[in-house]
Amino acid sequence: MNKIVKNAQEAIRGINDGMTLMVGGFGLCGIPENCISALVKLGARNLTCISNNAGVDDFGLGLLLQNKQIKKMISSYVGENEEFERQMLSGELEVDLIPQGSLAERCRAGGAGIPAFFTPAGYGTEVADGKEVRVFNGKPHILESALTADFALVKAWKGDQNGNLIFKGTARNFNPVMAMAGKITIAEVEHLVEPGQLDPNFIHIPGIFVQRIFEGVHYEKRIEQRTVRQRI
Repeated sequence: MNKIVKNAQEAIRGINDGMTLMVGGFGLCGIPENCISALVKLGARNLTCISNNAGVDDFGLGLLLQNKQIKKMISSYVGENEEFERQMLSGELEVDLIPQGSLAERCRAGGAGIPAFFTPAGYGTEVADGKEVRVFNGKPHILESALTADFALVKAWKGDQNGNLIFKGTARNFNPVMAMAGKITIAEVEHLVEPGQLDPNFIHIPGIFVQRIFEGVHYEKRIEQRTVRQRI
């Protein structure tokens, strides 16, 4: 199976209105910049996006929010994105806020074929509304369902032509669990290498989970907030 595609535009073929997408990254760290830009140009609407947050107002998933392409966000943090906050508070955007650990585990469960699991996180809050509660070792737990998506869009440091991926530092974040949980996983990488060039001991995601891969271009790798000490 040839997994290599030329660019982001070719990689996102088949993404249509109303689909559910998993998008890797944490803030602006490790986000699939090329795929997001291609989605803005594609114009697909009424999307459900599963991502830790939605970038910032003018970058990352924030660009899709500005363009009113997202119908629902499943995430754990609103944070740095004023448009995300505005749309949520005005009712323009459906938002399912999930504890961060539960979000990661729901994605991992989706990739592992586990339909649901019990966790104490969120018990006694709005997170638990309408969910089954069971007591384990004297402590209440709520039932959380696994998450999967029509497409998963992830960003890696290196990948080979078979789809094996290596992530770098904190850019690893949500990318591996989302790569496993997409029906079709698209990986954009900074360096695309020949099979055999990656040390098997350092591969984070095996190629069986990746259906399309390409070498990205023009990465900005923006920082949400840069704080430096004053010169003395």
